[in-house]
Amino acid sequence: MSDSLRELWLRGVAFNGAAPADVLIRLLDEAAGEAGLLMCEGRDLPDAVIDAALGHSVERIRRALARNLHVDPARLAPLASDPSGLVRASLAGGTRLQHRWVRPLPDDILVTFLTAQEGGEDGRVTEKEIVGELGFSRQIPLSFPRDMAGHYHPALRLYAAFQWQSLTAEQRDALLDDPDPAVREAARRGSRQLDPEAVEAELPPIGSREAVFVLSTCALSPAVVEQCFANDEVYPLAWNRHTPVDALARLVRHPDAEIRRLVATRPDLGPEAAELRQDPDEDVRMRARLQPFIRTWAEFQAVEEVVGHGPDCTCPITQPATEPSPDWYAACAASEEPVLRRVAASWPGLPAELVGTLALDDDEGVRIRLACHHPLAPPQVLLDVFVTRPAHRPHLLTLPAFPRTGRAHLIGHPDPEVRALAAADPALPEPPLDDPDDAVRRAAATNPTLTPQTLETLLTDLRTAEGAAANPSLPVPRMHALLDHCLNGAATPPTAARR
Repeated sequence: MSDSLRELWLRGVAFNGAAPADVLIRLLDEAAGEAGLLMCEGRDLPDAVIDAALGHSVERIRRALARNLHVDPARLAPLASDPSGLVRASLAGGTRLQHRWVRPLPDDILVTFLTAQEGGEDGRVTEKEIVGELGFSRQIPLSFPRDMAGHYHPALRLYAAFQWQSLTAEQRDALLDDPDPAVREAARRGSRQLDPEAVEAELPPIGSREAVFVLSTCALSPAVVEQCFANDEVYPLAWNRHTPVDALARLVRHPDAEIRRLVATRPDLGPEAAELRQDPDEDVRMRARLQPFIRTWAEFQAVEEVVGHGPDCTCPITQPATEPSPDWYAACAASEEPVLRRVAASWPGLPAELVGTLALDDDEGVRIRLACHHPLAPPQVLLDVFVTRPAHRPHLLTLPAFPRTGRAHLIGHPDPEVRALAAADPALPEPPLDDPDDAVRRAAATNPTLTPQTLETLLTDLRTAEGAAANPSLPVPRMHALLDHCLNGAATPPTAARR
C-alpha cells in the first residue's frame, strides 16, 4: 500500500457519514495524522467521539475540536478552561473554515474567558490575548453586553461598560454608580461618548483612524461637524446615529453620490428625504424610496445588511443586537420593492407561508437570500442557487436542508462541480466513475448504490480511493480493516467487504 492510498483511506473513513463512534475514535490515534485533526474540526461527531477528543492527551486533537462548528458549542465548554492556552485560544478564535454563519458561543463559555485570571497552565498565551481572539471572532452576541451589565462579577460589568452605547439608560446609570472603581471609571469614560463638548475636547486629529471611529459613533458638537465639512471628512457623519439634523440636511445635498446613498435610508431624515427621491443617481432614488418604510435603527440596520450587496455577496451572517418586529418583516415580504423582499427573505424567523411565496419570487436576489438565510427555504431553491451561483456553494452545502437526492438530472451539466454534486445521488442509475474530472469521480465513488465488489476496486485507485472509503455503504468491518492496515500495518482481509 502506498502512502498516498493510506492518506486517502484515512481521510475517507474520517468523513464517512455512516462510520460509527468506535471507528471514528480510532482516528484520534496520532498515527492517523492529519485525517484525525480534519475529522475533529470539520464534521459533526457522535457524543462518544466528542468525549474522547475532549479528554485526549494530545493538544492538537483538542485544538481541532475547539474549532469545530458542527458540534453543539455547549459540548465544548470544558475547552474554555483547558490546561493549554492554545486550546482556549482556538475555541475563542473560532473556525478557520470560511463558514458564513457566525455561531455565538454560549454565555457560560464567554463568562469563563472574560473572567479568567490566567491564559492556561502552559503559559504560552495570556488571558488578554485569548480575549483578543474572542473579540475578532465575532462569537460574542451583540446582546451580550446588555446581558452582563448587572452581573455579579466586576469583570463582566467592566466589559459591559466598554460597550456603552449598546446599554439602556438604566444600565448606564447603574454602572456610573458601580461599587467597583474600575467599572465606574470605564462608565465615566463611556458616558463622554455622548457628551459633544467632551468629544470635541478629546477629538483625535481628523483624518486619523481614531478620529474616524469617534466621528462615526459619538455625539458631535457643531464645531466638530464644521471641521468635518471643512476637511471633506463627512463620510463618518453619514453613518453616525448622533449626526445633527442640520448636518444631515447638508449631506442630502452633498455632491458625492455615495454620501447621498448612505444617508438616504436613515430613519431620522426629515422632509429633505423627498429631495433624494428625485436624485439624479438611480441608486440614491431607490434607497430613498425605502426610507418611508424605515422608522427604527433596527430596521435601518436590517436594510443596510442587504441594500448595495450584489447576488454573490458572502458577508458573514451574524445575529443582530435587536431585530425589527415580525410584522415589519411581513410587510417587507409583501412590498413591491425587491430590496425589501430580500430583507424579508434574510430573516430566519419569517413564517413558512411567506417563505413559500418568496421562493417563487421573480427577483433572483430574493431567492438567493432565502436559500442562504432561511432554514425553511425549499430544497429546490437551494439546489437552483447552487447551480447558478458558485459563490454560495460552500455555504449551501453546510445547510441541513440542502437536498441529498433529486440531483441526478444534473449529471450532464458542463460545470464539474455541479456534476460532482449529482454523482453522489443514490437515484443515479450509473455513477460516472469514468468522468474526466477527478472531483466527479471521487464523488461518484461515494454513491451508496455501488456494490461492495465495485468499492473494493475503487479503494485501490488513487483517483477514487478517498470517495470509496467515505461511501456510507462500506461495511463497518471493512472500515476497521482499512484502519488496521493504516494504523497498525495489518493486512486488509480481501474478503472483508463481502461479510
